[in-house]
Amino acid sequence: MTPLTLDLPDEADTTHLGQALARVLGAGDCVLLEGAIGAGKSHLARALIRALRDPNEEVPSPTFTLVQTYPGHPDIWHADLYRLTHPDEVHELGLEAAFGDAICLIEWPDRLGVHTPENPIRLRLDAKGEGRVAQIWVGTRPDSFSAALLAHLRALKADAFLAQAGWGDARREALAQDASTRSYTRLWGDGTAIFMDAPPGQADCVADFVKVDAHLLALGLSAPKILAQDIAQGFLLLEDLGDGLFPAVIAADPALEPKLYEAATDVLLHLQAHPAVADLPNLSAQEWADAAGLVADCYVLAITGQAQGRAKIVAALAQALTQLADGPRVMILRDYHAENLLYLPERAGLARVGLLDFQLAQLGQAGYDLVSLLQDARRDVPLQIEAAMIARFATARGLDLAAFQASYAALGALRALRILGIFARLCVVVGKPKYLALIPRVWGQLQRNLSHPALADLRAACEHFLPAPTDEALQRIRSRCSPSL
Repeated sequence: MTPLTLDLPDEADTTHLGQALARVLGAGDCVLLEGAIGAGKSHLARALIRALRDPNEEVPSPTFTLVQTYPGHPDIWHADLYRLTHPDEVHELGLEAAFGDAICLIEWPDRLGVHTPENPIRLRLDAKGEGRVAQIWVGTRPDSFSAALLAHLRALKADAFLAQAGWGDARREALAQDASTRSYTRLWGDGTAIFMDAPPGQADCVADFVKVDAHLLALGLSAPKILAQDIAQGFLLLEDLGDGLFPAVIAADPALEPKLYEAATDVLLHLQAHPAVADLPNLSAQEWADAAGLVADCYVLAITGQAQGRAKIVAALAQALTQLADGPRVMILRDYHAENLLYLPERAGLARVGLLDFQLAQLGQAGYDLVSLLQDARRDVPLQIEAAMIARFATARGLDLAAFQASYAALGALRALRILGIFARLCVVVGKPKYLALIPRVWGQLQRNLSHPALADLRAACEHFLPAPTDEALQRIRSRCSPSL
């Protein structure tokens, strides 16, 4: 079986692993601790035992006593078998009886021989740089065991980060999670702050957030200030910009809606009037079109059972983007929509618009973020506001309105196609069916974009291959939904 591999750069990481294991082990679990002398086996066992008993528990190494026991519910047995000369000596230690109803931690488990218990957890520690690496084989335990172990381990690391930042005792409230793997928590201590937990290894990394955040702040825009950071772990402590998200503000005072969209449009104009952050990704028109092929891979496949039409849709879209929306690149934020924008009335000018969720920034077409703002998958933007902001944007940039409207329609089709695929994938693969409710709105936006005369070829391909999101079609997607993670 493939082991779970964890880097443990310092002693604290080994301690956290022991503490996390303590939260998932139960009576009858046996951990076989492997590794050379000095690899950290006793250190990990000590952390595990103290997590289950008392942080100040005296936990001597069993090198000479061979076995140390810690009574409780269940008992804990910690054994060091290095000095055994024959597996039959295991009988004399009473370990076989303990395997059934205690938590057993066995160093040098190769001495057990035929007395090795069934379905043990094997944990091997090896040196890696100035730290170590752990490999864990969980036997026939379900995937939920490893998931719980990793969740506890990450929570312990987060606690350590917040404690070091001076927020360890803060009251916490989990905030609504988006479609990504990130999570956000509001902290109450000396004031408030936001804790971002972005597990490493994802497309949207903390280092990118930090880089773009500094750029936005330097332009006088209201991105959250960073109060503390651990980029390697994926932790950020951020300024709390409040709860004034555009949808909530508009619901409370609908008269503000035009002014908020004007301000958000002006923020884009300001951002695009300045040089972009260095080294941002820069996709070609063909690469953008390829990304929209997700509509066939996920949306069409989930409804019809066949991923049909990908090549034709991608080819028509690539042609449209090349002809209509492939000019000089500007910096785009990618997820520029109402749920990521805050109204900060106490600030002045463009700083009244608070910015969130911009770590996927890259180079792209001037109209892309405007499409994200005005063709929002989560809310209906009045058509008169959309038309007014398109004109406002084109005029400010000195663009021909008719040509920009064609570019806007091509980018809108690109975005809608890609979102249809993403929402279907979030249901089928990730187990998040709530996004299916948004698909009819996105479909309507796609149809409006495809009605532009310049997109006739793309419209024909979509009409031929894309099924409409009827109730029956959405139910077919829902029926394929993975269990929620």
